[in-house]
Amino acid sequence: MSRLFCNDSVRSIFARIFSIMFFGLSGAILVSMFVMVAGDIVKGADVMQIFLKSINTGVIALAVFELAMVVHMEYGKNKAEHDVIVSLRRTLPRFIGTVCVALSLEGLIMVIKYGQLELAGNLYYPVAIITSAALLLAALGLFLKLTPNDATYVS
Repeated sequence: MSRLFCNDSVRSIFARIFSIMFFGLSGAILVSMFVMVAGDIVKGADVMQIFLKSINTGVIALAVFELAMVVHMEYGKNKAEHDVIVSLRRTLPRFIGTVCVALSLEGLIMVIKYGQLELAGNLYYPVAIITSAALLLAALGLFLKLTPNDATYVS
């Protein structure tokens, strides 16, 4: 019993450390976004470029925040039975969904940027990013389809 308590305590401590670290990184990314936007406004940069960069940075901050929430909620709990499949089915869709949104936005931003700069030959990169996001989303759907909804802990 004391060994189990020790493992839960260690897991809880590391979960707190990682969640605090990811929350801090998310906040730092947001602060850097505001500093970047203010600097670009002072420099007189193109408003569309400012919007595109801030959306990109904001989505990355959201993905890091979501990761911090996943670590905090799933690994910060002290519980004797920890079923990995149930945990993944609960948290993976939120995180993968956020990553897919970030990848899709990045691809769309690159399409807009290359369209404005008349660099149509470089459209392979955003197409690859958007295709990767679609494959990631399809893999998530397959994972959810193949794993049982009511997985139970088996020792």
